[in-house]
Amino acid sequence: MTIAPDGTVSVTQPGQTQPQQVGQITLSHFINPAGLNQLGRNLLQPTLASGEAIDGTPGSDGIGTINQGFLEVSNVDVAEEMVNMIIGQRAYEANSKTIKTVDDMLSLLNNLKR
Repeated sequence: MTIAPDGTVSVTQPGQTQPQQVGQITLSHFINPAGLNQLGRNLLQPTLASGEAIDGTPGSDGIGTINQGFLEVSNVDVAEEMVNMIIGQRAYEANSKTIKTVDDMLSLLNNLKR
């Protein structure tokens, strides 16, 4: 199976030497991609802000192309996520120390009452 940059899907059937075109992949774009509703797991839903999907053939009308055999680059900034993780860890440590201090103070109060 091969997929051309224009979205043409071709397969070579057993016993044949020439590939046959079996389909065409289309791509969609939106007037305002930032207006899409993120559902999670790389799923997006159109909203009034994003507008309706505009379908087209890859490589035409500025839609983009398809590249077979390539890996998509992650859209995660590793440095930013490490900073966020450290901030979260520091907040957890601070909250943990606060809870321990309150627990020690309540223990001291209970001992004074006796």
